[in-house]
Amino acid sequence: MTETTTATNQAKTPKNSGSSFGPPNYEMPKLDLPKMEVPPAFRELADKGVAQARDTYEKAKAATEQATNQLKEAYTTAAKGATDYNLKVIEIARANTNTAVDNAFELLGAKSLTEFVELSTKHARMQFEVITAQTKELAELAQKVTTEITVKDWRHGDGKASSKVA
Repeated sequence: MTETTTATNQAKTPKNSGSSFGPPNYEMPKLDLPKMEVPPAFRELADKGVAQARDTYEKAKAATEQATNQLKEAYTTAAKGATDYNLKVIEIARANTNTAVDNAFELLGAKSLTEFVELSTKHARMQFEVITAQTKELAELAQKVTTEITVKDWRHGDGKASSKVA
């Protein structure tokens, strides 16, 4: 009996094609418009416009790709430069640490206050000269990276003359 009751309930239920919560389905009216022939001058003008738009799009696409490649190269050079700079800083820190430890052992071996002061003064003078040279070396490395980015990667890109988008 449940099968017949279910079948009768299904037959009485109206079928909705759209959702009861969504907007109603409206169809566009079909208009019978007369077929017109497009004048050849208008068609030629439209073809020229499309060709010009394609040409402009291709030029813009090429310029965008070139700019993207230049940015990639600049960031690659900057990352390599930062790595080189950091490695140089680590190398300098290691050398300064070794020098400080060596100086500490020399100071521990001092037999008099005069010898201790002489060793300290000698180390301070030497360390000042070393730090000056290290600072100069780091500045030159930073300048080198900046120059590479500016000249090689950014201004000249891959060596081609920069082209303007017309």
